[in-house]
Amino acid sequence: MANVFQLMPNLEPEELAYIQELIKDFDDHKAQQFAMTYMSRRKDPTNILIFALIGFVGVAGIHRFVLGQVGMGILYLLTGGLCLIGTIVDLVNHKKLALEFNIKTAQQVSMLIKQYS
Repeated sequence: MANVFQLMPNLEPEELAYIQELIKDFDDHKAQQFAMTYMSRRKDPTNILIFALIGFVGVAGIHRFVLGQVGMGILYLLTGGLCLIGTIVDLVNHKKLALEFNIKTAQQVSMLIKQYS
């Protein structure tokens, strides 16, 4: 199981702890499938920060679209990032936004692996 985490070197500590708990019952093959699928769907917090910065100086809400929050993206787009206050809050909380997305994605990938293996 330890070599599986070598496939996922960019995980944040909270994310790593969650993933370890999530895949503790997986055999090596399932864990490897999980790692490859999860890493292809995972969002890097640095990218979310970059998209939020683009939203701060240009088109607001891009980071929300990237995170799959289309409704919030449209709201940010039409309101100028909720008058820039929402964008500033998201700039500060970009790691939390990415972690929430990644945990949701990990749960979905875990369910897929359990169903099809």
